[in-house]
Amino acid sequence: MSTLRLMLQYLIAAAACLLGGGSLIIFAHFLFFGPFNLVNFGLGQGWLLLFDAGLSLLFFLQHSGMVRRKFRGWLARFIPEHYFAAIYATASGVVLLAVVLLWQEGALLATASTGILRWSLRILFCLTVAGFLWCGMSLKYFDPFGVRPLLGRNRVPSKQVSLTITGPYRLVRHPLYLLSIVMIWSFPDLTSDRLLFNFLWTGWIIVGAWWEERDLADQFGDAYREYQRRVPMLLPGLRFFCRQGSGENHDGA
Repeated sequence: MSTLRLMLQYLIAAAACLLGGGSLIIFAHFLFFGPFNLVNFGLGQGWLLLFDAGLSLLFFLQHSGMVRRKFRGWLARFIPEHYFAAIYATASGVVLLAVVLLWQEGALLATASTGILRWSLRILFCLTVAGFLWCGMSLKYFDPFGVRPLLGRNRVPSKQVSLTITGPYRLVRHPLYLLSIVMIWSFPDLTSDRLLFNFLWTGWIIVGAWWEERDLADQFGDAYREYQRRVPMLLPGLRFFCRQGSGENHDGA
């Protein structure tokens, strides 16, 4: 491998970690404390909500579009496959930062939790963070920023990875999605923009889970279909979700 190519791979890996990882930290701050209010465009209530919805849609299109097989096949004509995960993490980080840093806060307050309910919601948020760590430790090949292939480790095509069910994946097929929804709704003060955020992002997560189910069923075949029959998709014990993730899925809407 040439020195230039090696430097490029390390540069892309560093960008994926910094932008992908950094954006998630800033996003967690946004979810716990609320908008940063770095930029105020002076928009009226209607235009403000429309702008925030546009930011959300931009992230949905990027995040869900880039992970689809058709896009991956098209991109593979231009760049080696082992670059893709890191580029995806970098692009997702850039767009997520745009969403968080440009988000406009609405003035209308729908509801505000106080007392023990407020503290309970704060504790629930912290528990979801612990849940994310549990999910990560349960995945044998957990590589959220796609750096392993760039560093020459575990460069194994995903189709060769076997279906392994461990940890929280024994309870629901998409624990990361479930935790994300809980985290989103654990914010105690619901302004107009926050309600919009909660509904839009919850809907996108659920739709993304159904889309991902098709890809996982194609990848793992009958083993995943049996997993679908045994384990609910999002809510533990709710059999309605069982028909439509795994110890080796990526929970990437």
